[in-house]
Amino acid sequence: MQKKKKPLILVSACLAGVPCRYDGEARERSEVLQLLREGLALPVCPEQLGGLPTPRAAAEISDKQVLTQKGQNLTESYRAGADAALALALKAGVSEAWLKSKSPMCGCGKIYNGSHTGTLIEGDGVFTQRLKQAGMRIKEID
Repeated sequence: MQKKKKPLILVSACLAGVPCRYDGEARERSEVLQLLREGLALPVCPEQLGGLPTPRAAAEISDKQVLTQKGQNLTESYRAGADAALALALKAGVSEAWLKSKSPMCGCGKIYNGSHTGTLIEGDGVFTQRLKQAGMRIKEID
């Protein structure tokens, strides 16, 4: 009898050790690295999939727009990246995602308020919103 393969879990690539955050850093987490070693993780960086460079200016959500502190509007790049990452997740049969907390793309439950002062508010990042609409389970990792 063939052993049933566990489904992949989509993970924020920065949590898997990829230096793709806005500041060019990674936020490697041991539980995500274990998933990778077991062949159970699909790392994605929606910002990069949306065409944004690394490093890039920090951005936050303000009035449903993603803006840098200098006012550059990155909303369309964020939406394009979220759509591309969702498409990958769906093709891979993913039903769960482990995402970086507080991010304007991957944050779940709490995100920065758009003032670039470190103030958190209730809300979800652009990609998290897409995943929830698709019925995915989300685990937030700090």
